[in-house]
Amino acid sequence: MIKDHKHHILFNLLLIAFAFGPNVWAQSKSDIKFFKLQDVELGEGSFKQAMLTDLNYILELEPDKLLAPFLREAGLEPKTTSYTNWENSGLDGHIGGHYLTALAQMYASAGSEEAYERLEYMLAELKRAQDAYGTGYIGGVPGSKELWAEIRSGELKPASFSLNNRWVPLYNIHKTYAGLLDAYQHTGNPLAKEMLIDFTDWMIDLTANLSNEQIQSLLISEHGGLNEVFADVAKLTGEEKYLELARQFSQKALLDPLSQENDVLNGMHANTQIPKVIGFETVAAISGDENYHEAAKYFWENVVEERSVAIGGNSVREHFHPTTDFASMITDVQGPETCNTYNMLKLSKKLFQAEGLEKYLDYYEEGLYNHILSSQHPEKGGFVYFTPMRPGHYRVYSQPETSFWCCVGSGIENHGKYNEFIYAYSENELYVNLFIPSTLNWEEKDFSLTQRTNFPEEESTSFLIETKDPKELNLKIRYPRWISQGEFNVEVNGKPFEVNTTSGNYFSIKRKWKDGDRVDVKLPMHLTSERLPDGSDYKALKYGPIVLAAKTGDQDMDGLFADDSRGGHIAAGEIIPLSEVPYFISDETEKVETLVKKVPGKKLTFSASEVLYPNQFKDLEFIPFYKLHDSRYAIYLPLETTEGVEKIRKELEKKEEEEKMLAALTIDRVAPGEQQPEADHFIESQNSNIGTHRDRHWRDAEGWFSYNLVDKEKQARKLRITYFGGDEGRNFKIFINDELISEESFYGLEGNRFFEKDYKLPAGVVKNSDGILKLRFEAVPGSRTAGIYDVRLLKDKEQD
Repeated sequence: MIKDHKHHILFNLLLIAFAFGPNVWAQSKSDIKFFKLQDVELGEGSFKQAMLTDLNYILELEPDKLLAPFLREAGLEPKTTSYTNWENSGLDGHIGGHYLTALAQMYASAGSEEAYERLEYMLAELKRAQDAYGTGYIGGVPGSKELWAEIRSGELKPASFSLNNRWVPLYNIHKTYAGLLDAYQHTGNPLAKEMLIDFTDWMIDLTANLSNEQIQSLLISEHGGLNEVFADVAKLTGEEKYLELARQFSQKALLDPLSQENDVLNGMHANTQIPKVIGFETVAAISGDENYHEAAKYFWENVVEERSVAIGGNSVREHFHPTTDFASMITDVQGPETCNTYNMLKLSKKLFQAEGLEKYLDYYEEGLYNHILSSQHPEKGGFVYFTPMRPGHYRVYSQPETSFWCCVGSGIENHGKYNEFIYAYSENELYVNLFIPSTLNWEEKDFSLTQRTNFPEEESTSFLIETKDPKELNLKIRYPRWISQGEFNVEVNGKPFEVNTTSGNYFSIKRKWKDGDRVDVKLPMHLTSERLPDGSDYKALKYGPIVLAAKTGDQDMDGLFADDSRGGHIAAGEIIPLSEVPYFISDETEKVETLVKKVPGKKLTFSASEVLYPNQFKDLEFIPFYKLHDSRYAIYLPLETTEGVEKIRKELEKKEEEEKMLAALTIDRVAPGEQQPEADHFIESQNSNIGTHRDRHWRDAEGWFSYNLVDKEKQARKLRITYFGGDEGRNFKIFINDELISEESFYGLEGNRFFEKDYKLPAGVVKNSDGILKLRFEAVPGSRTAGIYDVRLLKDKEQD
């Protein structure tokens, strides 16, 4: 770990000031605190290796390329061109904020001097940009000066995924705010604190003449966790104005129904909501406001218990689907987004601090092992955006020179803080939360604890105490829910210790600890199976908290390592028909785990040959998902009887053949109302709205909206648009590259159903295009467009 660094003494002094500085508000109900990253050193194992792999990836990134958008917007000459991908197509600069956090974490967790030197350089250059801008602002948002001048004047054009026609600028600058805060909290760098406060004062000044209603309208646009950061600045400074700013930036349209336990999440963009809720709990912890806490608590329970799959992830195509229908989770290749779980773990940590309940650890552990640890390539270090639950599909990994998605930003952070939640403490209590090899140095107590474990490869852990003087402490060791009652065995200095609590709680050993004391804990695991939350007949295998998966092949994994295209984060290779994936077959029991056996001589490897169908899959072996890479895979498989499986396979084959034919004719496709598909097609709009109807997303407009459709080979012959038949009083026009192709009037005559309509494209428009066809829907004055539910650009069958 970090020893005698020139900033180490300064860091400790600043952290003391942070911990005991002015704070005039109520605190959390519990007195649980977390150790600094510096206090917990990872031991050898999967997590330390993942951290070092991440560090190598981070050091491959070029600071000057990440800084280029900030210098450009400040009127300074960048030292080089910026990166491509999201970094030069509207979300310019967002990775720079994540990079500050990642560097600070790697200095604190891995003791990397190079990371700290880069952090100092980044801060110095950002300070130069902040000074040149002259208002306290720091950002790479394209057209920053014009944008913020519009906002200041009250000229507000918010939409879900844009603000005044820029791609989510509030979300973008939140990353810089968070990076500055983390740079200060993890390293004590005083410049980071100064810049953060000046930047926050800029926001107060920017919104000073806006009403609360106008600020709430800004929050229609995705804005990350601005309320969380502003609340943290309030805690940092003790100044009420920052807490008021945090409240102003807490979206009432989400806060109010959640605080009343009303589920309004269906169809919402998932990772737009989670950071807001983290902010709600941050405000609650500082102010004691129960409404904010109840909103955060209800949200967590709803998402974790009703919307999350076995790996701890949630959402399909980035959006919350109905809790009663997980079909899209299985059929779609855009499964749980890594950013969502990154943020759900942050929320779990805050709620644990507030309430001290083991259930938050249970979920945290699930998400940490099965989603976060699995989301980084173990050798090359690339990060995963979507983790498909569709059997037989695969993941795509980022590359340092090409990929700058949101999940790259959160990805470079994820693997530098595995030590943040292993332990926690109160005045005379030490909590052991996770079974990860590590050494805790509790400087305040002059007390050290080393956890030696090879969990989950071995079902045990041990703790060795080092202390100069005997210490009276209550050691609270988590008794996980996945351990059967009566199987949690503890020994202190070789002697059995009575376990008088139940799983899902903490087991306490209160004594005067002496140097050399040792605690040994058995952690027996069992095979279980878990259905999808909607109760449908898809099951995943788990061993203790570890999700198991099987490799199903490595054919046609198109774009396994992503290029810099806007859709490069999506695994676009062949979709294996569900009729051709394995099934669990059991006529006797739904507990398929009882028919799964350990493979002799192989740790954490299981054979399901007795229940897998058809015969070609009998040799599949199930291993921890976090160990499975560079392959197609299956986590959830359908459970059927011998009699039922052939009938279902035939039905699936017929349906999938139709879908395959349509997919072969599709050149490009947009899902209106869904964030990333619209952003990837460069959505532009005026007086446009989005929503969901019958669990399908739509967009309409009283003005207009447009998408850029890609047709590089100039093969497009027609458009296929999906509408809802009940729309009436809708008069609008459809244009391709400014040429009118149809005028429509809808009177609700198609009935209570969705329907498709094809439009022939003018041959000249396609031939004379540059490979981009700009599709525009425009309402007739005084009317509005129909709701648009799906857009496909198609070629003719004869072209195939």
